[in-house]
Amino acid sequence: MSRLPLATLPAFRAVAELENLRAAADRLHLTHSAVSQQIRVLETQLGFAVFDRGGRRIKLNAAGRVLLHSVQGALTQLDDGVHAAAQAACGLEQRLRVSVLPSFAQRWLLPRMHRWRDRHPKLALEIDASQQPVDLQREGFHVALRQGAGPWANLMSERLFEGAMPLIVVGCAIDARRLLGEPAEALLGEPLLGDAEVWRAWFAAAGVRANVTPVAVFNDSGMMLQAAEQGLGLALTRELLAADALHAGRLLRLSPISVEYDVGHTYHFVYPPNLQTWPPLIAFRTWIRDELALSQQRLEENAPAAMPR
Repeated sequence: MSRLPLATLPAFRAVAELENLRAAADRLHLTHSAVSQQIRVLETQLGFAVFDRGGRRIKLNAAGRVLLHSVQGALTQLDDGVHAAAQAACGLEQRLRVSVLPSFAQRWLLPRMHRWRDRHPKLALEIDASQQPVDLQREGFHVALRQGAGPWANLMSERLFEGAMPLIVVGCAIDARRLLGEPAEALLGEPLLGDAEVWRAWFAAAGVRANVTPVAVFNDSGMMLQAAEQGLGLALTRELLAADALHAGRLLRLSPISVEYDVGHTYHFVYPPNLQTWPPLIAFRTWIRDELALSQQRLEENAPAAMPR
């Protein structure tokens, strides 16, 4: 078989993703006939078709899907390399695209951005906060900070925590101080924020059988903690997301009792395999781990033994 014609691969990727020659031509700023010619050259060199054609429709066949899977990571790496080289040539900073959950971005990542900037002034972060996991390679992201059990197909992942991430009860530092030292039953008369099932698990861990009806349920932990800070109710939250607010005195931990819920759903550092040795990714991973160590130190400062009475 002849050598793979590399110059045709951007056109192949565009047509494969869009399933439309004209749309692919618009993306590549080429003519329709130029894109068609590149696909013909690719299939001629390979000796087999990679698309099925029917009327005006064009769609990857089985061979095309295998080829796309094989070359997609390499094309993304080449795109990143060209982009980084162009930035270096112009004296501009590099950019690392990061996908992250909104709660993690709001409650943990963004408050630390100034320290990232101090350490890496030439390496900018582009943060995309979304509840939905994105296809890193297809959508051009370099790394994701994900919560889940893993693993993720075609991606490398590293656990950011080896132990469990227990849920603790927190409340507004002003309004909830009266509850410090009170038994778990005292919390039943308070407005509770979050999922009823999780609260039942916490009360069960405290030895209390309770029929819990929260006053508000949230699809984002960051919003729930903001509501707790404003005195709208008590929240069950992962320690990490509350670390800064506890340290700053905006929230109080109200009980030494914690509950492990969805134990396998810890945070992971996730990235395409081809970026494993990429210096910007290594720099970001090192910084993340350093900051997590500092957060852990702050959590220990606010451990139950140190709670005010």
